[in-house]
Amino acid sequence: MLYLAIKAGISGILVAIASEVARRYPGFGGMIASLPLVSILAMIWLYRDTSDPVAIAQHATATFWYVLPSLPMFLLVPFLIGRGMGFWPTLLAGSVVTVLLYVLMNRALMHFQIV
Repeated sequence: MLYLAIKAGISGILVAIASEVARRYPGFGGMIASLPLVSILAMIWLYRDTSDPVAIAQHATATFWYVLPSLPMFLLVPFLIGRGMGFWPTLLAGSVVTVLLYVLMNRALMHFQIV
């Protein structure tokens, strides 16, 4: 249980740092948020827990493919906000588009037996 709390604490601190930096320097905060810190931490935790390089490779492959459907949200949000849409409706629209793209990606990956 302590190990889980440590993992959650470290991961949460990284998110907090990114959001605090973004408050002062949006571009730099975006760069920090774009770093694959969560993916790297997930691979570290997974390796520490399993020592299974095959699981790490599968995780990295899945991460690559599942990052792709999340990218359009980062174009849609500034586009909609720039057109006068409020933050919450914009975030909802971006989230809905992302979920739909995840579903499509998941189907494609299963169809082609990639993940």
